[in-house]
Amino acid sequence: MPWLTAFLDLPADEHAEASAFWAAVTGYAVSQARGASDEHTTLLPPEGDPYLKLQRLGEGGSRLHLDVTVPDPAQAALRAEGLGASVVSREDGYVVLMSPGGFVLCLVAEGGERRPRPAAWPGGPSAADQVCLDVPPAAYVRETEFWTALTGWAFEAHEDPQFDSLARPASAPLRILFQRLEDEQDRVGAHLDLSSADRAAETARHEALGAQVLSVHEEWTVMRPPAGIPYCVTDRTP
Repeated sequence: MPWLTAFLDLPADEHAEASAFWAAVTGYAVSQARGASDEHTTLLPPEGDPYLKLQRLGEGGSRLHLDVTVPDPAQAALRAEGLGASVVSREDGYVVLMSPGGFVLCLVAEGGERRPRPAAWPGGPSAADQVCLDVPPAAYVRETEFWTALTGWAFEAHEDPQFDSLARPASAPLRILFQRLEDEQDRVGAHLDLSSADRAAETARHEALGAQVLSVHEEWTVMRPPAGIPYCVTDRTP
């Protein structure tokens, strides 16, 4: 089963603030910077393997991409192309692709094995444990079929026609949720979701860390962090 890593890609002027915010939200430590320009950092859980990373961009706005761990990135890229993806670049040890709906992902050889436990807070535990792919209507079927085939995870249809998901293995730190957008857009986007034992308490904790509430829904709250793209706090059990 593949290991998924969520990368928060951030402009240079947002990277430091976003790193501090997500370290506080998750309770994870920020690793030493690495890369040719010290552009990569990892959020290190106190136990279990890391699955959240940040990248300082040379250009472009904030976004999220996924790394998918596979035994052989070059061979997996050929298969992904057959599933409708297109190769953006082939690097030393990994391949950058674009999904059928235009979402950027990387096929990498290194990943984790041990899913971290949810972090404990006075208001109850929480975990950044889901990536929601925001899919335009015209791309929805092809995009969901692509991720189902690429991961090998079973497709789970929801009663609410706006959402579907993939069945996450017990060892995997991130679940994939699909959200069918109402309006057409140029490409598939993505954002992080957190599960929370008490959404109101978790929302208040995030507000104290500098986030703002954008909207409140029946089962989730949309938040804007001090830097980077919006995310959601949900009622799902951590």
